[in-house]
Amino acid sequence: MESLSYKTISANAATVTKEWVLIDATDAVVGRLASQVAKILRGKNKPSFTPHVDCGDNVIIINADKVKFTGKKMTDKVYVRHTGYPGGQRYATPADYLRKKPEFVLEKAVKSMLPRTRLGSALLRNLKVYAGSEHPHAAQAPKTIKLNEIK
Repeated sequence: MESLSYKTISANAATVTKEWVLIDATDAVVGRLASQVAKILRGKNKPSFTPHVDCGDNVIIINADKVKFTGKKMTDKVYVRHTGYPGGQRYATPADYLRKKPEFVLEKAVKSMLPRTRLGSALLRNLKVYAGSEHPHAAQAPKTIKLNEIK
């Protein structure tokens, strides 16, 4: 009997092709940008997506200091951390972090959209965030992507 045979192709570390992608975060809304970046890091925009494999691309984000928040989140949203000592809770707003460490805001948003596993930690290492427009990854020849082109 002649019939077509369809097999599901499962990607592995040897068969995955990883590329470098450059995204300009100027005037981008943090949450919307982070969800698109998480999708690219995970590899969900590729037809060969496999849930348990790092099949995403390496992402470079420039101009992280020029991101926006909608509404009053810039002053009302609170990031909470703990020093480890009694009474050691510390609070900061996105406006504080954008002044001190602008990369933190995007890294935190993307990290919270990735799996909380060893795979998520490995995916986060593929993300490079820079406050200015300069980055040291010119040798990788990253292709520039506009946010509205990502599906």
